[in-house]
Amino acid sequence: MAQYINLSEELQQRIQRDRAEGWQNPYACRDEDVIRRDGSHDRANLWRPAFVRDCEKILHIPYYNRYSDKTQVFSLYKNDDISRRAQHVQLVSRIARNIGSVLGLNLDLIEAISLGHDIGHTPFGHEGERILDDLYFSHTGRHFNHNIHSARVLDCIFPLNLSLQTLDGIICHNGELEQQEYTPRPYTDFTVLDEKMEACYLDPSANKKLVPSTLEACVMRVSDIIAYLGKDRQDAIRLNLIEDVSLFDGEDIGRTNAEIINNMTVNILENSYGKGYIQMDRAFYEAFSKGKKQNYSMIYRNEKVAGIFQDQIRPMMEQVYEKLLKDVREHNKDSYIYQHHMSYIEEMTRFYHRNVPYEECDSNDLVVDYIASMTDDYLIDLYGHMFPGHDYRIEYVGYFD
Repeated sequence: MAQYINLSEELQQRIQRDRAEGWQNPYACRDEDVIRRDGSHDRANLWRPAFVRDCEKILHIPYYNRYSDKTQVFSLYKNDDISRRAQHVQLVSRIARNIGSVLGLNLDLIEAISLGHDIGHTPFGHEGERILDDLYFSHTGRHFNHNIHSARVLDCIFPLNLSLQTLDGIICHNGELEQQEYTPRPYTDFTVLDEKMEACYLDPSANKKLVPSTLEACVMRVSDIIAYLGKDRQDAIRLNLIEDVSLFDGEDIGRTNAEIINNMTVNILENSYGKGYIQMDRAFYEAFSKGKKQNYSMIYRNEKVAGIFQDQIRPMMEQVYEKLLKDVREHNKDSYIYQHHMSYIEEMTRFYHRNVPYEECDSNDLVVDYIASMTDDYLIDLYGHMFPGHDYRIEYVGYFD
């Protein structure tokens, strides 16, 4: 039987008193504290406040559309009931806004971080990310991380003049690293952001050391895990990869998506209200961490999920990478990367200010930008066009299989 916990009466009464007295959270990020690379542009007004501008900028770039056909966990399934990146970012935003609303945080900043946090994700989910990292590293000695690339998309490929607070929340979201306590480490200089990003390109351990600068980013970071933990279980059941949620331990946080979202939200609120950090109690943290480990063992490492990537997707991505790199280095203007990526970016950003033309980026970065932007189907179709008569035959699990 499902079990849902409630906020304690004591905390509910405290929150109601605070609201009646007009209490404001002193730890919240204020709109007037927004920091941009170019402070003379994108100034807030009544109908477009500071972080609303960031939300709208993210929503209106072309890459936002591509969320809808990018794998969340399960690739190569024709099934409209399983999650794609588009739904995931909406769920993260909703959960984080619910928590942030009760805590008195800046909901526009939470939404902006949530909407942008996975926009740099590769096709084929985390397996695709690992393959692209291997390829990028083999050529450059640098690493690919989707959180860092999300900031590159929003700050370099599309120079949107987003706030430091939004970009920091995006690079620090790391939905693979759960913690019992999330304490922000504020800073106000874009140089620090740039240094953090560069460190992640060079050092594979740097990504795990990133600490968000705002409470809003801390809320979004834990909400990222809350959003996928139970939803991935729902999807796995829908695809007959597991039988039901009874396989998972249900202590404290629950087993189902609804239980996990409710119970984690309540526990975080109980332990975080009025404080300068986000926290869950020890029992919930241990159950939360255990639940994620069980997802890995039962779902993410399931042979039915992982098998095709090494046998077919990896060699396809390798061949695409090498051919695109050759085309860039030979300045082949008729190639796919020029016709369908570089010229497209030039057209879509022609009114944006750039210090350096996009085409002058490192050739490997241009290739990585293009591949990371692709949806699953796009990469498969592109491979077929680039290598007609190839030996790889990608078969989808159909609606009626």
